[in-house]
Amino acid sequence: MHLTSRRRGAELEDAILAAGWEVLTEHGYGGFTYEAVAARAGTSRPVLYRRWSQRHDLLQATLRRNWMAQPIAVPDTGDLREDAIGVLRNADTARSHMITTMSVLLLEYFRETGTSFSELRDVLRPPGLATPFERLVARAVERGELTAAPRSSRVVNLPFDLFRHEMFMTLRPVPEETIVEIIDDVWLPLLDRRGS
Repeated sequence: MHLTSRRRGAELEDAILAAGWEVLTEHGYGGFTYEAVAARAGTSRPVLYRRWSQRHDLLQATLRRNWMAQPIAVPDTGDLREDAIGVLRNADTARSHMITTMSVLLLEYFRETGTSFSELRDVLRPPGLATPFERLVARAVERGELTAAPRSSRVVNLPFDLFRHEMFMTLRPVPEETIVEIIDDVWLPLLDRRGS
Protein backbone atom coordinates (compact mmCIF):
# COMPACT_ATOMS: atom_id res chain seq x y z
CA MET A 1 0.00 0.00 0.00
CA HIS A 2 1.31 3.43 -0.97
CA LEU A 3 1.40 5.87 1.93
CA THR A 4 1.41 9.61 1.34
CA SER A 5 3.09 12.00 3.72
CA ARG A 6 0.82 13.44 6.35
CA ARG A 7 -0.43 16.92 5.47
CA ARG A 8 -0.37 19.61 8.10
CA GLY A 9 -1.12 23.28 8.60
CA ALA A 10 -1.96 25.35 5.52
CA GLU A 11 -1.56 22.41 3.14
CA LEU A 12 -4.14 20.35 5.02
CA GLU A 13 -6.50 23.31 5.41
CA ASP A 14 -6.31 24.06 1.67
CA ALA A 15 -7.12 20.42 0.87
CA ILE A 16 -10.09 20.44 3.25
CA LEU A 17 -11.51 23.70 1.94
CA ALA A 18 -11.04 22.64 -1.69
CA ALA A 19 -12.84 19.40 -0.86
CA GLY A 20 -15.56 21.39 0.90
CA TRP A 21 -16.20 23.47 -2.22
CA GLU A 22 -16.40 20.32 -4.37
CA VAL A 23 -18.86 18.70 -1.96
CA LEU A 24 -20.98 21.86 -1.77
CA THR A 25 -21.19 22.36 -5.53
CA GLU A 26 -21.94 18.68 -6.18
CA HIS A 27 -24.37 17.97 -3.32
CA GLY A 28 -25.60 21.33 -2.04
CA TYR A 29 -25.78 22.41 1.57
CA GLY A 30 -27.76 19.31 2.53
CA GLY A 31 -24.84 17.12 1.45
CA PHE A 32 -22.22 19.41 2.97
CA THR A 33 -21.40 17.28 6.02
CA TYR A 34 -18.25 16.69 8.03
CA GLU A 35 -18.28 13.11 6.82
CA ALA A 36 -18.49 14.03 3.12
CA VAL A 37 -15.84 16.76 3.33
CA ALA A 38 -13.45 14.60 5.37
CA ALA A 39 -13.83 11.69 2.95
CA ARG A 40 -13.23 13.93 -0.08
CA ALA A 41 -10.17 15.53 1.58
CA GLY A 42 -8.77 12.16 2.65
CA THR A 43 -8.78 13.04 6.34
CA SER A 44 -10.94 12.38 9.40
CA ARG A 45 -13.90 14.13 10.99
CA PRO A 46 -11.96 14.95 14.20
CA VAL A 47 -9.44 16.90 12.11
CA LEU A 48 -12.28 19.05 10.79
CA TYR A 49 -13.93 19.43 14.21
CA ARG A 50 -10.67 20.71 15.70
CA ARG A 51 -10.59 23.55 13.18
CA TRP A 52 -14.31 24.25 12.76
CA SER A 53 -16.54 23.24 15.64
CA GLN A 54 -19.76 24.03 13.76
CA ARG A 55 -20.76 23.07 10.24
CA HIS A 56 -21.56 26.74 9.57
CA ASP A 57 -17.95 27.64 10.44
CA LEU A 58 -16.64 25.07 7.95
CA LEU A 59 -19.05 26.35 5.31
CA GLN A 60 -18.01 29.97 5.82
CA ALA A 61 -14.32 29.05 5.67
CA THR A 62 -14.96 27.12 2.45
CA LEU A 63 -16.86 30.01 0.89
CA ARG A 64 -14.30 32.59 2.06
CA ARG A 65 -11.44 30.64 0.49
CA ASN A 66 -13.20 30.44 -2.87
CA TRP A 67 -14.51 34.02 -2.67
CA MET A 68 -11.03 35.44 -2.04
CA ALA A 69 -9.48 33.18 -4.68
CA GLN A 70 -11.49 35.09 -7.30
CA PRO A 71 -10.74 38.75 -6.61
CA ILE A 72 -12.38 41.43 -8.70
CA ALA A 73 -9.77 43.44 -10.57
CA VAL A 74 -10.26 47.21 -10.16
CA PRO A 75 -9.12 49.09 -13.28
CA ASP A 76 -7.38 52.45 -13.02
CA THR A 77 -7.80 54.13 -16.41
CA GLY A 78 -8.12 57.65 -15.01
CA ASP A 79 -11.81 57.80 -15.97
CA LEU A 80 -14.56 57.02 -13.44
CA ARG A 81 -17.05 55.74 -16.01
CA GLU A 82 -14.58 53.41 -17.70
CA ASP A 83 -13.31 52.11 -14.36
CA ALA A 84 -16.85 51.50 -13.07
CA ILE A 85 -17.90 49.60 -16.18
CA GLY A 86 -14.64 47.66 -15.96
CA VAL A 87 -15.30 46.66 -12.35
CA LEU A 88 -18.73 45.26 -13.23
CA ARG A 89 -17.32 43.44 -16.27
CA ASN A 90 -14.62 41.93 -14.07
CA ALA A 91 -17.16 41.01 -11.40
CA ASP A 92 -19.25 39.31 -14.05
CA THR A 93 -16.24 37.26 -15.14
CA ALA A 94 -14.88 36.49 -11.67
CA ARG A 95 -18.02 36.05 -9.59
CA SER A 96 -21.16 35.49 -11.65
CA HIS A 97 -20.89 31.69 -11.54
CA MET A 98 -20.08 31.66 -7.83
CA ILE A 99 -22.88 34.07 -6.87
CA THR A 100 -25.54 32.23 -8.85
CA THR A 101 -24.27 28.88 -7.56
CA MET A 102 -24.32 30.11 -3.97
CA SER A 103 -27.80 31.58 -4.29
CA VAL A 104 -29.16 28.18 -5.35
CA LEU A 105 -27.04 25.92 -3.14
CA LEU A 106 -27.38 27.89 0.08
CA LEU A 107 -31.15 28.33 0.33
CA GLU A 108 -31.27 25.64 3.03
CA TYR A 109 -28.37 27.30 4.89
CA PHE A 110 -30.16 30.66 4.93
CA ARG A 111 -33.38 28.99 6.09
CA GLU A 112 -31.57 27.03 8.81
CA THR A 113 -29.55 29.98 10.13
CA GLY A 114 -32.16 32.70 9.62
CA THR A 115 -29.54 34.77 7.79
CA SER A 116 -29.36 36.36 4.35
CA PHE A 117 -26.90 36.60 1.50
CA SER A 118 -26.10 40.14 2.66
CA GLU A 119 -25.06 38.87 6.10
CA LEU A 120 -23.00 36.08 4.54
CA ARG A 121 -21.30 38.61 2.25
CA ASP A 122 -20.31 40.65 5.32
CA VAL A 123 -18.74 37.52 6.83
CA LEU A 124 -16.83 36.75 3.64
CA ARG A 125 -15.53 40.28 3.08
CA PRO A 126 -12.28 41.07 4.93
CA PRO A 127 -12.93 43.71 7.63
CA GLY A 128 -11.85 47.26 6.87
CA LEU A 129 -11.30 46.63 3.17
CA ALA A 130 -12.73 49.33 0.91
CA THR A 131 -15.12 48.07 -1.74
CA PRO A 132 -14.13 48.50 -5.39
CA PHE A 133 -16.63 51.35 -5.83
CA GLU A 134 -15.41 53.10 -2.69
CA ARG A 135 -11.93 53.00 -4.19
CA LEU A 136 -13.18 54.31 -7.54
CA VAL A 137 -15.03 57.22 -5.97
CA ALA A 138 -12.05 58.13 -3.76
CA ARG A 139 -9.77 58.17 -6.81
CA ALA A 140 -12.27 60.26 -8.80
CA VAL A 141 -12.39 62.79 -5.96
CA GLU A 142 -8.57 62.93 -5.86
CA ARG A 143 -8.50 63.59 -9.63
CA GLY A 144 -11.16 66.29 -9.32
CA GLU A 145 -13.63 64.26 -11.38
CA LEU A 146 -16.07 64.31 -8.46
CA THR A 147 -16.48 66.82 -5.66
CA ALA A 148 -15.55 65.75 -2.14
CA ALA A 149 -19.20 65.90 -1.02
CA PRO A 150 -20.31 63.22 1.47
CA ARG A 151 -21.89 60.20 -0.19
CA SER A 152 -23.62 57.35 1.60
CA SER A 153 -22.26 53.85 1.31
CA ARG A 154 -25.54 52.81 -0.33
CA VAL A 155 -25.08 55.35 -3.12
CA VAL A 156 -21.40 54.57 -3.65
CA ASN A 157 -21.99 50.81 -3.80
CA LEU A 158 -25.26 50.93 -5.74
CA PRO A 159 -23.76 49.47 -8.95
CA PHE A 160 -22.89 46.22 -7.16
CA ASP A 161 -26.33 46.06 -5.57
CA LEU A 162 -28.03 46.44 -8.96
CA PHE A 163 -25.57 44.01 -10.53
CA ARG A 164 -26.28 41.35 -7.87
CA HIS A 165 -30.01 41.92 -8.17
CA GLU A 166 -29.82 41.31 -11.92
CA MET A 167 -27.80 38.15 -11.34
CA PHE A 168 -30.16 36.79 -8.69
CA MET A 169 -33.22 37.53 -10.82
CA THR A 170 -31.87 35.87 -13.97
CA LEU A 171 -29.32 33.37 -12.58
CA ARG A 172 -27.16 34.33 -15.55
CA PRO A 173 -24.17 36.55 -16.22
CA VAL A 174 -25.14 40.22 -16.55
CA PRO A 175 -25.25 41.46 -20.17
CA GLU A 176 -22.93 44.26 -21.26
CA GLU A 177 -25.84 46.61 -22.05
CA THR A 178 -27.18 46.18 -18.50
CA ILE A 179 -23.77 46.93 -17.02
CA VAL A 180 -23.52 50.13 -19.08
CA GLU A 181 -27.08 51.12 -18.15
CA ILE A 182 -26.38 50.65 -14.43
CA ILE A 183 -23.40 52.99 -14.65
CA ASP A 184 -24.63 55.55 -17.20
CA ASP A 185 -28.34 55.81 -16.45
CA VAL A 186 -28.39 55.28 -12.70
CA TRP A 187 -25.09 55.65 -10.88
CA LEU A 188 -23.26 58.52 -12.56
CA PRO A 189 -26.29 60.85 -12.58
CA LEU A 190 -26.87 60.03 -8.92
CA LEU A 191 -23.26 60.81 -8.02
CA ASP A 192 -23.47 64.11 -9.90
CA ARG A 193 -26.61 65.15 -8.03
CA ARG A 194 -25.10 64.16 -4.69
CA GLY A 195 -21.88 65.97 -5.52
CA SER A 196 -23.44 69.17 -6.83
